[in-house]
Amino acid sequence: MSDFKAVRRALLSVTDKTGLVEFAGVLAGLGVELVSTGGTAKALRDAGLAVRDVAELTGFPEMLDGRVKTLHPGVHGGILHRRDHPDHVAAVAEHGIAPIDMVVVNLYAFEKTAARAGVTTPELIENIDIGGPSMLRSAAKNFADVAVVSSAEDYPALTAELQANGGQLSLETRWRLARAAFATTAAYDSAIATTLEALPADLTTANASADAALPPVLRITTKLKNPLRYGENPHQVAGVYTDGSVRGIANAVQLQGKELSFNNLVDLDACWSLASEFEQTAVIIVKHTNPCGVALGPTVEAAYLRALEADPVSAFGGVIGVNRVVDGPAAVQMAKLFVEAIVAPDFTADAVAAFSAKKNLRLLRIVPTSPARVIKQISGGFLLQDEDRALVTAETLTCPTARKPSEEEIAAMLFAWKVCKHVKSNAIVYARLGGGFGQTVGVGAGQMSRVDAARFGAMKAALPLAGTVAASDAFFPFPDGVEAIANAGATAIIQPGGSVRDAEVIAAANRLGVAMAFTGIRHFLHG
Repeated sequence: MSDFKAVRRALLSVTDKTGLVEFAGVLAGLGVELVSTGGTAKALRDAGLAVRDVAELTGFPEMLDGRVKTLHPGVHGGILHRRDHPDHVAAVAEHGIAPIDMVVVNLYAFEKTAARAGVTTPELIENIDIGGPSMLRSAAKNFADVAVVSSAEDYPALTAELQANGGQLSLETRWRLARAAFATTAAYDSAIATTLEALPADLTTANASADAALPPVLRITTKLKNPLRYGENPHQVAGVYTDGSVRGIANAVQLQGKELSFNNLVDLDACWSLASEFEQTAVIIVKHTNPCGVALGPTVEAAYLRALEADPVSAFGGVIGVNRVVDGPAAVQMAKLFVEAIVAPDFTADAVAAFSAKKNLRLLRIVPTSPARVIKQISGGFLLQDEDRALVTAETLTCPTARKPSEEEIAAMLFAWKVCKHVKSNAIVYARLGGGFGQTVGVGAGQMSRVDAARFGAMKAALPLAGTVAASDAFFPFPDGVEAIANAGATAIIQPGGSVRDAEVIAAANRLGVAMAFTGIRHFLHG
């Protein structure tokens, strides 16, 4: 077969009409006959392009409210017949089937519909594309003769190649397009199967709840967004893949700075996850996935200065997460410190100007995500769990010690508890309240024993520990952890409770005059 194939007739049927008219105009200018359906045909005609209806090829009108348009031998015969096979050529000629050399199709927006609040099962069902995937698969299978275009992102490159080669496309291009089309239909079917598995068949159900049963088949379908320079270390190959949405760190918009690294993305994800915990203005500084400074404040600037104050040494070379728009005054302060990246919902023009002198500093604008499931890879398989979104309030706490915590201690403990959830276990977090706003004082992260985490957190403190509170992500197996915390100067402790030695731990707290609150919830974070 010839390496290059001419495009003489193209069938266009798209949901996403981005760039459609321009690309179709290029095809028409090269003498390509345009065949189309429904809304796509209307858009092309409105732009002044000559379009032939699919119904002319098939001899049948669109029917069943558009459910049947292209499912016909007049379409699929024109796509699938092998041009180098005499029997195929004779068969299509006998039945008056016109060859189709290019298929331009993108699919009903099923995932977008599924993500919409309040969507019903009937709406989901009607947004399952049948004809589109069928045409993509037919054209991809016959890539030897047919070009299949499944994404508007391909239009510019195809325009250049068609114009450079007199309306022809190379085998290499057709093969690349075919693989992309099969990946598209695979991802589409996966999204449908995964969504419908979580729904009953009552035809009235809205969005599936987050606590739906575990899927019997775990489908992970993502698209390479871009390769990275390397992984955690320079000798490791790496890339970032995206679910195709606009949400989360993987889809954040980079406003300035050099290329993001693998470790940047991991740190930013940890940073943003913690920033999202708070309703008040919060600034998080993360180093190697652990928070080293966390603070709330009346403004972003105030919260940042308090977060930095908690551990200015570790903050150097870290990343910053903010749950509010970063303004000029905050940016002026942040620009004084060397950090790798900053993520926030947005940045004011004054903030961008303040950061512009730091050309390598990465600024990311993020759209928050909804609670989801967390997937971790292990050798031979994957682990799946719900995101840790368990809430603790003052009303849900129990206080088993003789001395009950004050209102200020409770507020500080609840702040520390949220931070502790995002610290690698074993974790102890010391915190305090100032002017009604929480601030970390010392973070003991990732220790093999809980008492070591308590001692390490105290050792890391850059601020006075006297009068602080402490949070522990799991219960104390022995009283020594409580003793270490009290010796450091903390006056109250929040922890899950549930140890077989709780009585000894409570007795130690009573002996030391420390108030203690039980949450009944553990917050291990194993990485």
